[in-house]
Amino acid sequence: MNKNWWKILSFILLVYTIVGGFLLDIPHLPILNESIRNLYFHVAMWFAMMILFGVSIVYSIKYLAGAKYRNDIFAKNFAAMGSFMGILGYTTGFIWANYTWISDQNQSLSGILKEPKLIGAAIALLIYGAYFVLRGSFTDMDKRARVSAVYNIFAFAMLFPSIWIIPRLVGSLHPGGQGGAGGNPALNFKDIDSRLRMVFYPAVIGWTLLAVWIATLKIRIQLIKDKTLLNA
Repeated sequence: MNKNWWKILSFILLVYTIVGGFLLDIPHLPILNESIRNLYFHVAMWFAMMILFGVSIVYSIKYLAGAKYRNDIFAKNFAAMGSFMGILGYTTGFIWANYTWISDQNQSLSGILKEPKLIGAAIALLIYGAYFVLRGSFTDMDKRARVSAVYNIFAFAMLFPSIWIIPRLVGSLHPGGQGGAGGNPALNFKDIDSRLRMVFYPAVIGWTLLAVWIATLKIRIQLIKDKTLLNA
């Protein structure tokens, strides 16, 4: 039980996120309306993605420092779960945009696809997709781990300009962007009141712990398969 407390916590927090996210009271903001509940899924998943990518890069650095195959396994699986959370975050964000930008702001689908923040997020996910393609192109285990570790550092560094910096330099319909800051303050934490914080912060922790849980299961399976290599 002592070792599994965080798994139980993850389950409790996600149940609370889903139930509270749909049933608890929310501020009624212009344009966002009830869709602001997606904050507990879309934004929380992006936070989980960043945390998992951060853990992955730590293990990549540890591999480069000590060349232990175990660290490469950890780096790969945390990057995989980070990418998965990123895909979920991108999907929920696109759905959110469909209901707020197209329905309420009369934007076209082609306009949504040109949105700088969506483009930046897609580029970031493609960069990490190339990480797994790169891994599959090597047959030599040591070379694959070494090159992948270096690329993982590059991929993590590219997250910041593609997601956080460049999209903020141009006009945007996205909350927090130049074009959407007037009425869509979902990502402006100064405008998130206590009702949203009550669910949002537990959601970030819950989604992160769930992703870590799945990653550790995948790691344990791979460690069992590669036990002979690890003992060599």
